[in-house]
Amino acid sequence: MQAHDSAIRAASYSHSDDWLLSADQDGIVKYWQPNFNNVKVIQAHGDPIRDLAFAPTDSKFVTASDDSTLKIFDFAGGMEESSLTGHGWDVKSVDWHPTKGLLVSGSKDHLVKLWDPRTGRCLTTLHGHKNTISKTLFEKTRGQVLATCARDQTARVFDLRMMRDICLLRGHEKEISTLTWHPVHANLLTTGGADGSLLHYLLDEPNPPPGTPYTLPPWDSPDPTGAPAQIIHPAHSIRYAHDFAIWSLDWHPIGHILASGSNDRVTRFWTRARPGDVDCFKDRYHLGEAAAEAQGTWDRRGGRRLQREQEELEVEDEAEGLVDQKMPPRQQVPGIPGLPVPASAFADGSGFGGLQSLIPGMGAVPPPPPPPNGAANLPGLNLPGLGGTNPPDFSKLAAMMGSLPPPPPLLPASGSSGQAFPPPPPLPGNFTLPPGFQLPDFLLQQQQQQQQQGGGANPPPPPPPTVAGGIPGLGGVSEAMGDADGAQGGVRKRAPLPSQQESLKEAQRGGSFRPVR
Repeated sequence: MQAHDSAIRAASYSHSDDWLLSADQDGIVKYWQPNFNNVKVIQAHGDPIRDLAFAPTDSKFVTASDDSTLKIFDFAGGMEESSLTGHGWDVKSVDWHPTKGLLVSGSKDHLVKLWDPRTGRCLTTLHGHKNTISKTLFEKTRGQVLATCARDQTARVFDLRMMRDICLLRGHEKEISTLTWHPVHANLLTTGGADGSLLHYLLDEPNPPPGTPYTLPPWDSPDPTGAPAQIIHPAHSIRYAHDFAIWSLDWHPIGHILASGSNDRVTRFWTRARPGDVDCFKDRYHLGEAAAEAQGTWDRRGGRRLQREQEELEVEDEAEGLVDQKMPPRQQVPGIPGLPVPASAFADGSGFGGLQSLIPGMGAVPPPPPPPNGAANLPGLNLPGLGGTNPPDFSKLAAMMGSLPPPPPLLPASGSSGQAFPPPPPLPGNFTLPPGFQLPDFLLQQQQQQQQQGGGANPPPPPPPTVAGGIPGLGGVSEAMGDADGAQGGVRKRAPLPSQQESLKEAQRGGSFRPVR
């Protein structure tokens, strides 16, 4: 049935088999009865929930999420009781001890942690794996050990009495995605790989391959606390149990059937082969694609499509893994790229100074640097960054500037008879201004005088001094632009641009290009 609006990431039955919990990608947990009657919906996390587990009494349950936290909820009320924080990355797996108040969790930070659910305190951290932890599971029969697997192609068995790893399980060619304990035999551990392989380990039988030395368990060594973990190899392996990654494994309660769910959209049920049954595999790996297709156990088109999809997913996973391993970018100091940071920004000796206001989390903002020499004596001049809070008073500034001596007269143009620049030509009679444009004051005065005098002989007032003409040491506009332009009253006219045809002919005459024959 369509139970959730997003992907279901975890599901677990209660120990009494009366309830089913399911969690999805949006952090929602739903309560279900065995007849799939949805009783309750709670928003447990804001990020995807990766795993959940019931307490031995079914009165509480715990969830593990990508927000790097674990949360314990009261099952009857659906209320959050505590939040366990301590992992530095996404929490991928969690399990509740079958008889004790003890939690185990595995995270993307390569750590396995044990928690006290009553106080929410982390009891210890178990090290050993070198990649993301994919599954953590207590042994249900005796409850003295726990098994973990990771994406480093290994699985480990930790002894809760010694708080260390006692077995190192090897044999997978790719990362291990899941594992499960046998419900009756405490020494049988089954793992599923990302390549579809299914391996069975007997913890009391190392099964070393030929040429591999035999290793002792830690309890048989002189120093049990410092001895390395015993290396265990698989007692039985099915390399092509599924076409793609195995995501879930579980045994029947009496232990005679193993169910496996894979990314190839197939669920398979496994049991021990009957005596004399040697031809038990009829897949394409053992019979070939043609024979398997003839028997109906292999679809060539669908299999190749699934294989292509799986390859694309593997490429995406590798890209995400590379992104996860990147360090966070350094905090950039604000400013213009390529320009050095001003010394006033480091005035307080902390390395940031006035830039603290632009960088979040840098604390209080220090006072601004003192104004430059002479700026503090200007009355009414409050500029941003100089300690002022009021808007600038330009009237006082204008009055103060009016008391200064007048600017020097215009310098005569180079090569002229000592006269200043000629006034600008009068506006033509048919000249119209564009809408919204206003003439400067001196042009308006000039136009009014021309209208009053009727175009008399009195010359109009000279224009105000220009910047280029009033700078000592620089020639006039006519000197900078040429005599021809200077005769136009300082208005420079651009010469017409040469055409492409003339440029091409000029380049051909220079020998750069040759005409096509």
